[in-house]
Amino acid sequence: MNSNIFNVLAERQKDLKLRLSQARIADSPTEFIRKTFFISGYATFGMLIVFFLFFSFLDLKTKILIILFGLPLLGVFIFNYFMKYPDVMIKKVEREINKEIIFAGRFMIIELDSGISLYNTLINVGNNYVVVGRYFREIIEKVKMGTSLEEAINEGVETVPSANLRKILWQILNSLKTGSNIGNSLNSVIEQIIREQTIEVKEYGRKLNPLAMFYMMIAVIVPSLGMTMLVVLSTFLGLQLSLPVLLSISLFLGFMQFMFIAMVKSSRPAVDL
Repeated sequence: MNSNIFNVLAERQKDLKLRLSQARIADSPTEFIRKTFFISGYATFGMLIVFFLFFSFLDLKTKILIILFGLPLLGVFIFNYFMKYPDVMIKKVEREINKEIIFAGRFMIIELDSGISLYNTLINVGNNYVVVGRYFREIIEKVKMGTSLEEAINEGVETVPSANLRKILWQILNSLKTGSNIGNSLNSVIEQIIREQTIEVKEYGRKLNPLAMFYMMIAVIVPSLGMTMLVVLSTFLGLQLSLPVLLSISLFLGFMQFMFIAMVKSSRPAVDL
């Protein structure tokens, strides 16, 4: 396919370059869209083949209509789905950062209060924390290459996917510019982050009971009673439940349970107080 089409699509995605940088994806926007397009094409035809294998009893006219109308819609849906991959990776990295951010912040405060310089503090944070330390190690590498500390931190702010870590870096940068005490500024930011994470934990606790009840209804009661009623009705009404129909129902129920579990897992706050 003509690469100009991918260039046009990349130009319309104004923030794609930033999202790729935050997600730690090395591809350029054009290259990422090109790869996503071909992966979506392979996935679309693969799903179409699986669909026809399960529903081989469909007549030729129906199959042609599915190919003409369903295939493009399915392709567009899968393409848009894979285009969200950087956002998924950003969320994943953000959750990992939020698990370490309080401990890393307190570590920095203790280091600074002990009289250790900011530069050495950043080095120690980079050596002691896996996820958060990655961004501090990048800042230190830029400083070693000749970039000023303020400029390196400012560049790091742009590529950090976590709002909480961005607050800390901004506070450090502002303290460097104004000459204020960095330890006191960081302490106020850490306290704010702790309050926000505490609120998230309380809100998640209030959600658990309704979610558990909803899961019992959708994932346990409705499938078991529904299948029992379906078998009974098919016996009295003379309906034939073929193997493809039963497999389709099983796949649908399994998909619903998987989506529900994923929803509950994703709603859990990334907090490790």
